Amino acid sequence: MVDAFLGVWSLSASENFNEYMKELMVSLIQRNVAVALHPDTVISKDGDTIIIETKSSIKNTKIQFKLGEEFDETTADNRKTKTTVKLEDGKLVQTQRWDGKETTLVRELKDGDLILTCSLGDVVCTRTYRKSKV
Repeated sequence: MVDAFLGVWSLSASENFNEYMKELMVSLIQRNVAVALHPDTVISKDGDTIIIETKSSIKNTKIQFKLGEEFDETTADNRKTKTTVKLEDGKLVQTQRWDGKETTLVRELKDGDLILTCSLGDVVCTRTYRKSKV
């Protein structure tokens, strides 16, 4: 099922991203830069290891993991988290934990788009990615 997520995905729409970053305590300068970016997400795999890379003109990030196994992640805004990714009902569900807080990033496929829903407390952000023809 993970194979359906593989490929290069380009950001096409974003809702409530600034509010989500505020909830994460991201600085105003970082938020302004991040909102202006239109990153690509590259999802690939090597055996049973899944790789998610986010590429933009300012900063690139990369995580590698096996489903269900906790790993250390340094996020784009430099949080150090304990992260787990699971496949649940055809969705990639990523949970980040740090300093007693928790956020969930859910990736799902809808009508050929990759929908990323980020939740922290009552704040929900939705980012839509279209498969790139690269």
